[in-house]
Amino acid sequence: MPQPSDIKDPALAALGKERIAWAGREMPVLKLISERFQKEKPLRGIRIAACLHVTSETANLAHTLKAGGAALVLCGSNPLSTQDDVAAALAADGISTHAIKGEDDGTYYKHIMSALDIKPQLTVDDGADLVTTLHTKRTELLPDIIGGTEETTTGVIRLRAMAADGKLKYPLIAVNDAKTKYLFDNRYGTGQSTLDGITRATNILWAGKKVVVAGYGWCGHGVALRARGMGAYVIVAEVEPVRALEAVMDGFAVMPMKEAAKIGDVFITVTGDKHVVSAADFAVMKNGAILANSGHFNVEIDIPALEEMAASKRTVKPFVDEYTLGDGRKVYLLGEGRLINLAAAEGHPAAVMDMSFANQALGLEYLAKNRGRLAAGVYSMPSEIDDNVALLKLRSLGVFIDTLTPEQHKYLSTWQEGT
Repeated sequence: MPQPSDIKDPALAALGKERIAWAGREMPVLKLISERFQKEKPLRGIRIAACLHVTSETANLAHTLKAGGAALVLCGSNPLSTQDDVAAALAADGISTHAIKGEDDGTYYKHIMSALDIKPQLTVDDGADLVTTLHTKRTELLPDIIGGTEETTTGVIRLRAMAADGKLKYPLIAVNDAKTKYLFDNRYGTGQSTLDGITRATNILWAGKKVVVAGYGWCGHGVALRARGMGAYVIVAEVEPVRALEAVMDGFAVMPMKEAAKIGDVFITVTGDKHVVSAADFAVMKNGAILANSGHFNVEIDIPALEEMAASKRTVKPFVDEYTLGDGRKVYLLGEGRLINLAAAEGHPAAVMDMSFANQALGLEYLAKNRGRLAAGVYSMPSEIDDNVALLKLRSLGVFIDTLTPEQHKYLSTWQEGT
């Protein structure tokens, strides 16, 4: 019997189905996996709780897991990232969905609890809120868990912290560690979708803007690269010496945030850490500075400090809040400090999510096949899965590559032969 759903409006289902189909056109790898899953049913009878951004790309993953035989319940992993028409379409297709764009924090966590009511054997997470809730409020469900997957950098950081504290009770695959995830999703996906979200919210001209990118991991790489491509002057703020050096040699200005704050026009945070843009930075910003976040949680910009410093606040247009500071300067916060690429736009392009969600599907299949063989902990994606996803993606693009000959294999594995 289908599980209930909690969505905004079931009447949006037809529009959602069109959107899901459109995204599916750009997801050939996941389609191939879905076709195999339909035949082999590797997830037959397995209950899955998934906490993901409820978008058209995620819907294609959900259909793939269902094709594999899984019983799936989906909830949103961010209060502003749900596409309500997609949620309606999933519910209409018999996939229990609990997500409403703009839901408050209480509803958000209620939806996570609803997903856990399926008594999952596998979990799929984006940010580790589902796993954290499972380990703190629904511990009675832990003995039945086979394993889980985690999509994003922030979630992997949390899971590794749990493992280091001895609190993690089942094996989880860090999908974010897959090369076919972070080299493409984080870099090209975040870069494009972040600028898309900011552009949709503000309609600013990027050319000539001074854009400050906080964090130069793979997401920061992508944002900085795309901003430069649009004609912006890019400044990077970093705390890790190697990443800062890399940014310098990639041709970007690098300086502490306290200096960048004085000259930046647009500030974009992609660190996964807390309060990287702080009260001291707000105090020296230009009148009209724009603040946006593309990290998972809305803590990278110190919003409480901004609220305290502001003499007044008003919403000037969707996703744009104007804070007037005591001296009359105005600072603009986009999307409530949440993921701007999903709050004000449609998230990553389907072509990169194709690889990320292929890793999710194959990671869950791997966990199901290896039930009981993996100890609790955080695991990297098996390299054979990573390479297979890359190969399938290349073939979908009409690209073929060479393979090593037996002689070349032997040469690379022989230490004595140097000529």
